[in-house]
Amino acid sequence: MWRPGFLLSAWPWRAAGYLLSGALTGVLALVALVTSAAVGGVLAVMLVGLPLLLVLALAGLPVGRVERRRLRLVDRDPVPETHQLPAAPGLRSWLTTRLREQITWRELAYTVLFAVLLWPLDALVVTVALLFPLSMAATPLLMATIGEGHETKVLKQWTVTTWPTAFGVAVLGVLLLALGAYALGVAAGARAELTRLLIADRDGDLGARVVELSRSRVRLVDAFEAERRRIERDLHDGAQQRLVALTMTLGLARLDAPPGPLADQLAKAHDEAGKALAELRELIHGIHPKVLADYGIEAAVADAADRSVVPVEVDLSLPGRFEQAVEAAAYFVVCEALANIARHSGASRAEVRGGYAAGRLLLEVRDDGRGGADASVGSGLTGLADRVSVLDGRLSLSSPPGGPTLLRVEFPCEAIELSEAADRFA
Repeated sequence: MWRPGFLLSAWPWRAAGYLLSGALTGVLALVALVTSAAVGGVLAVMLVGLPLLLVLALAGLPVGRVERRRLRLVDRDPVPETHQLPAAPGLRSWLTTRLREQITWRELAYTVLFAVLLWPLDALVVTVALLFPLSMAATPLLMATIGEGHETKVLKQWTVTTWPTAFGVAVLGVLLLALGAYALGVAAGARAELTRLLIADRDGDLGARVVELSRSRVRLVDAFEAERRRIERDLHDGAQQRLVALTMTLGLARLDAPPGPLADQLAKAHDEAGKALAELRELIHGIHPKVLADYGIEAAVADAADRSVVPVEVDLSLPGRFEQAVEAAAYFVVCEALANIARHSGASRAEVRGGYAAGRLLLEVRDDGRGGADASVGSGLTGLADRVSVLDGRLSLSSPPGGPTLLRVEFPCEAIELSEAADRFA
């Protein structure tokens, strides 16, 4: 409403349509409520008691559905249907489900409020803010037609007998119509917010958004891991093979070259190619090691422990494989922890222990170093915590000055049988 083009946009008319349709719908809601009460009263006399409450409760269901659709006139954010699906087919199951839902009784309360109070207010706002100014703006036309150019009444109260007065009233009506557009917007906005407050399940909507956010986050993680595996595969099958061929070619040329400057240059090029091949293999291993994809966390962690500068004892007892995203995150947590131990801790030994229980994968990395690790000084632990949290996991660190340091990580996940894992990771 604060935008300059509000008066020329469709929003004032949408607000008027919302309030006008509310007045008409409110009359129908009042009729439906009175009819439901009468039918429920008859059934109560015949069957004793409960049918009156039952029929009244169900009277709010169609009103709630209509009101959710009407909100689209003035609300960009649609209100989803919040009623649950019955657990079983049949009328009894449907009635039981509806009567147990809180939203059913909120819709009934809204229907009563709508039928008794809200629709008269809608009609009053439309009359004062729209119909009165339109009637005033049409004064010259009414004077020329109905009054035959002599006189007419403004709002059935004031008599206008001259054309200058008629046009003055018309100009005043146009100004009031502009002010009434803002009044309609305010009333429609407040009315829509009240409706959303009463018949929209905010907790359910928020829960649905959280679920969708979690799913999208998992999809992003899966896509990221798939991209990592594609890069690893392309480097392994492409660039690495070319470097191997180059190294072999330089080695053969080095053997065939006579002693001299050319042989020395070939030897240097051969050594550089060998170093580049070793670095590429380390890069490929760091992106997504093949042992992790083929054999799982236990084998990958054992391989990382063998390559560690600090001696590492590994004790993992796992029932099988896990989802690829979980395995990748767990592996890189262990690798980053071992790298930090080698660079910063001054430890003489380290341990990696873990297991699976109660639907959670648990890994612990311990060292006997100097301790004092701090995630806020760029140790890489913040990135690890973010990666773990994406999978709804938890990472904790205990590293008092003087040591020891214990890094603990948990992932909620389900174990996969080896036969199923062979098909899934193929």
